Amino acid sequence: MRITALTEAPGPSAYRLAWIAAGDDGHPVATAYLRVGTTAEAQHRAEAEVAVHPAERRRGAGTALLAEAVTAARGLGRRTLVAGPVAAGSPGEAFLRARGLRPVLALTYARLALADVSAAPAEPHPGYRLVVWEGTVPDELAATFTAARRAMDDMPMDEADVAPQTWDVDRVRAVAAAVAARGDVLCTVTAVAETDGSIVGFSELVVPGTGTADAQHYGTAVLSGHRGRGLARRMKAEAIRHIRQRHPDVPGLLTDTADSNVAMRRVNDALGYRSTHRSLLFQLDL
Repeated sequence: MRITALTEAPGPSAYRLAWIAAGDDGHPVATAYLRVGTTAEAQHRAEAEVAVHPAERRRGAGTALLAEAVTAARGLGRRTLVAGPVAAGSPGEAFLRARGLRPVLALTYARLALADVSAAPAEPHPGYRLVVWEGTVPDELAATFTAARRAMDDMPMDEADVAPQTWDVDRVRAVAAAVAARGDVLCTVTAVAETDGSIVGFSELVVPGTGTADAQHYGTAVLSGHRGRGLARRMKAEAIRHIRQRHPDVPGLLTDTADSNVAMRRVNDALGYRSTHRSLLFQLDL
């Protein structure tokens, strides 16, 4: 087996190292990636992904590539290696457990079939209004939307070593630009406080460029001082209405939620999302 190492050109917040394992005939049998974050909050961790062709499993390729990723992460001074998420009960779970990684976060994936729900608009709690846009945040809302990103900081993550992310307006715009560059559409629903016009919650969805496949939730959160008023449910309900109206060929919405995030799972259940499968995030302390 021959292993070839590659390095990706750095992006605005991360770069990737890659390894390709090939057999005697030169054909690739397995790959590994190590995502190395460069932002301040990501300096202590790296994220690994290993994939082995089913016909080539149990021959040591995956073990060798994971070892390369671990060695590289240690060499970069990272304290934590994160892998996954992988489907619960899958060969990937068995592989990671056998190599000393431990599960730190359980996720439940769910889907909403849009044909089964109504498109009625959602009315927010008195004192709030909903504002929706596609693509990059409007200039007049950029600062308050960026400030609202901290609503994700206390999202339940169980034992996963995940530090709160630092956001600025440039990063918010860069994320929207990256989604657009690959041909997809970023849809954002926000809850705005009538008292001062600040954004206090948001829900993001990405619609695939074809407009005919399931859209993916990227995150829903409400600032702590505004929780308990049904804003998360109302924003998600408005997102459903918006997608059905603007992207009528999208058949469903996908979401994943930590099992311990009871409040958001209740919102999903109330809106008609149905569980499809579970996965696990693994971690290795370096």
